[in-house]
Amino acid sequence: MKVKDVMHKGVDWVSPDTPITELAKLMRAHDIGCIPVGADDKLVGMVTDRDIVCKGLASHNFDAGRATAHDVMTEGIHCCREDDDLAKAMRHMEKLQVRRLPVINKSKRMVGMISLGDVSHSASGDVLTETVRSVSAHH
Repeated sequence: MKVKDVMHKGVDWVSPDTPITELAKLMRAHDIGCIPVGADDKLVGMVTDRDIVCKGLASHNFDAGRATAHDVMTEGIHCCREDDDLAKAMRHMEKLQVRRLPVINKSKRMVGMISLGDVSHSASGDVLTETVRSVSAHH
């Protein structure tokens, strides 16, 4: 099975200067926990709900009214290709201890997102259990 067979299609990104209040509203509206960040037509990072809390709200002197995606995002981005085998993407998620990966096509354009939830509908129970254990292990 290929990543493109289980991924969420049509995922958008935000710019680094997007206010975190807007990010939170997007996450709520779309029932998602992360949003890719792009600049100059390239993915540059990812903001998760956890980033907003831990790097933002819990930090000293944080001003939620002025903070942007750049202030809380995790820089750099890991992704997989839509034509990758699902097992390869799962190993990548396991190694990185991440629950989601952006999906790119041959032209390096983001075409979707794959999450553990997506994988849960397609992977065998044993493979999924091991991946969830590894991804959820304490860092």
